[in-house]
Order: sequence, then structure tokens, then C-alpha cells
Amino acid sequence: MKVDIQPDVRDTAARLGADAPYALKALAGQLADDPDMGRPSGLPGILTVTVDGDMFDDCPDLSVSYIREPDRIEIRFLKAVPSTEPAIAAPEQEHVQPRDEGRDAGRPVDLEVAAVTVRQVADAWRRITGWLKRNAPDSYAALRTGAGPAAIAALEEDLGVPIPVELRTLWMLTAGDDGADGRGCLPGNRALMTLDAVAAEYHLKTHAQADMDIHNARHPEDEDITVWTATRIPVVALGPADGTSGLYLDAATGYLGSWSRYDDAPDEVLDTLVTYLEEAADMLEAPALAARDTPGLIGGALVWRSMIHGSEEEQWRALPG
Repeated sequence: MKVDIQPDVRDTAARLGADAPYALKALAGQLADDPDMGRPSGLPGILTVTVDGDMFDDCPDLSVSYIREPDRIEIRFLKAVPSTEPAIAAPEQEHVQPRDEGRDAGRPVDLEVAAVTVRQVADAWRRITGWLKRNAPDSYAALRTGAGPAAIAALEEDLGVPIPVELRTLWMLTAGDDGADGRGCLPGNRALMTLDAVAAEYHLKTHAQADMDIHNARHPEDEDITVWTATRIPVVALGPADGTSGLYLDAATGYLGSWSRYDDAPDEVLDTLVTYLEEAADMLEAPALAARDTPGLIGGALVWRSMIHGSEEEQWRALPG
């Protein structure tokens, strides 16, 4: 099992004591042999393990948190903790939990349900990325690394909407899809949006609704037009460089819906993010049973049949099974 240590984690270790970098390296070796040695933290998809500083000459007790993927581990957080502290919370946890302000706009958080949701999203996404790595390396290489809690917390602050646990989990695994040959890896060649694109589209749509509210104020209430609500978070775009339409996740209901730049009324898709990702994984693993779209390959890129045109038909290869 490959273990990667983020540069800022190495820098933090160097500041905590002369032996802290060695302790971190030793832990990395242990994780390579036993990737599940950590325990679940308070953050989606993050495991935490404690290093006993007494085993080293110049090293405090350390709380180390990491993300476990099928073929690699990424150590993302490190902090010193008092040696008497019996339980370790994930680093910076207070900054990444959904804010109390506006909590009524989102769904209530049930910790047991949240834990199941985290596992479901992580499992579905690992199935997708595992398939891409084996069969479509160009599409796999186009996926960005996951976002840190600070970046997600900053986006949440910017939007003013609590980010649901399933979306937080997905973004911590992959924070966007740059696309292979202009195509994303999700059905219809759609692409997971980057955090910057999410913020830009969200503000564009809220401004559009503000303009519509001016129109609504001049007409009877039964003629009101709603093209956007504050709890809708853009998640998926038509393509890596095509933000004319896509899918949003409604933080209040947990369901996906369709959005477009043309300000037509969004449609509820009646998929959750979990079922959407699970179905994408199912279609990749059993293409003969695919219902909504058919996956195939052009070179080293995943290409969904619904979006191929002209001469691409001759290049496109259906998947066996």
C-alpha cells in the first residue's frame, strides 16, 4: 500500500520536535502494512491514529489523520496532543462541521446515518476510480485530488449553506474533474465541478433568482417563477469546460436536480448523490445492464455513448460484459 504524506504535514512534523518527522515516517510504514489501523474520526472519510511520543526522544504525542483509498493512503493532518488526552478528535474539526447558522436550511444530522452515507459515497467513488485506473487511465488522471477541510469550510462560508455530508465526503476524495479530451467521467460525459466552479455557478444562479424576484413582485403570487433556491448546491456540469447545465444537490431534501444557464425551471432528478454514484459504478462494472447511458472507450478515456458524435462512432469501443 502506497502512503503519501502532504508537504504541509511534513512541515508541521518538523516544527513539533526533532524526532517527529521520524515518528511520522515510522507510522507511514505501519499504515502501509495495516491501512485500517486508524479509527473513524468526526470528519467524513477520515481515519485517525495516535502516535505515542514517549517512544521517541523529542516528539510529543501525535494525532495523525488520513484518507484510505483502494491502493493508497494520504496523510493529511497532524497535530500534537496532550499525552493525557484519551481520545483524539480530527484536526480542525471545529472549522469543518456545518455551521449552526442556517442549520434549518439543511437536513438534520443523524450520526449513524451520516456514517453509513460516508461509507456509501466512499465505496461508490472508489469503485468508479478503481475502474477508471484499470480501464481508462486518461480519465483517471484528469481527476483532481481531494479538497482539505479548510477549503470546504471556506466554500460553505461563501455559499452560506451547510454542505451535506455526502457532498463533503465526495469532495474530500476528489475536488473536481478536469476531463479527458474535454469529457468528464460521469454519465453523459458530465464532470464533477471544481470548488471554484461551484461557487461561481451558485452565485450566478442566486443573482438570477434575485432578478426573478423583482419580476415576481410585480405579478400575482400564483404567477411567481422560481429558478433557484438557496439550498441548491451545483455539483456536476455538462462538461469540464461547459457550465451551461448540470446537476445540483439540494441540501434541504438530499435529492439531485437539473439546472441550466437558461433559467428554465430546474427539474428534480429524484436520485440522491449516493444512488447517482452507485448507478454510475454499476454501469461501468456491468455495461450490458446499463439503463441510462452506455460506457465505452476512445483510447484511454471513458466516453459515454449518449454524447459521441460523427467520426467518434468509429473510434468508440463498447465495453465487454
